[in-house]
Amino acid sequence: MNRTDLGPQRIVCLTEETTEWLYLLGQQHRIVGISGYTVRPPQARHEKPKVSAFLSAKIDKILALQPDHVFGFSDLQADIAAALVRAGVAVTVFNQRSVDDIVAVLWQVAALVGCTQAAQRWIEAVHAQHAAMRQAVQQRVQRGARRPRVYFEEWDDPPITAIRWVSELIDIAGGEDIFPERACQPLAKDRVLADPLEVVRRAPDIIVWSWCGKKFRPERVAARPGWQDIPAVRQGHLFEVKSADILQPGPAALTDGVAQLHRIVLAWMDGQPAAVLGQGGVAQAGGCHA
Repeated sequence: MNRTDLGPQRIVCLTEETTEWLYLLGQQHRIVGISGYTVRPPQARHEKPKVSAFLSAKIDKILALQPDHVFGFSDLQADIAAALVRAGVAVTVFNQRSVDDIVAVLWQVAALVGCTQAAQRWIEAVHAQHAAMRQAVQQRVQRGARRPRVYFEEWDDPPITAIRWVSELIDIAGGEDIFPERACQPLAKDRVLADPLEVVRRAPDIIVWSWCGKKFRPERVAARPGWQDIPAVRQGHLFEVKSADILQPGPAALTDGVAQLHRIVLAWMDGQPAAVLGQGGVAQAGGCHA
């Protein structure tokens, strides 16, 4: 038996990040079911049965697929996990909240399917990309530019500030999260911004939104009471990063998500006018060679 034949052969992924990672590792043949919210990679939606939302799942449909392992994410999927465990299914629920946590989970999943060498190459490439971003920012700082202050909004009603991995990616990209003390709170309810005028007082240079399932409306944001005095609003530095690119704690956030933040930050540091910026590319794992 090859090493790549070890580990689970029939995997259900209740969230997108493990699906994307297994595809990057060339192990998509192991996946038998995915989340209905999966958009990365696009082919997964056409190739794999959709068996769950985020807070709910079709337990009977999952069991009919005869999975030998189910991957989930966070305490919010605890009830789904419990139902599957009671039905005799092996379940792993990850709870990654930081960049280091994300990398650790990617490594664990790769180890389960015998792909640690491919995972190591991918992780090293991503770390190199992040180091290059930091160097590009530092070069500008040495020339007299400053790092922009960034407000990231995960949801608008009520306003929810950046989760920890997003706050850390803002730092890697070259910005300064204006609410770093909130980022350490793992639960969204603990990052609800009771007073939106606190954003005005902290005066961000850049505002980034990532509202899952809701259309980005910059004119509505700019019209919030008192927000016309925010530097980002006055100068039009209002941007959207799609939730699939930044709010799923997996490969997308470490590649496309941070790359988009980095381009926004560099454009600001270089004094370029606000503009809609293009999308970045995803680093490839290059297939599994254990």
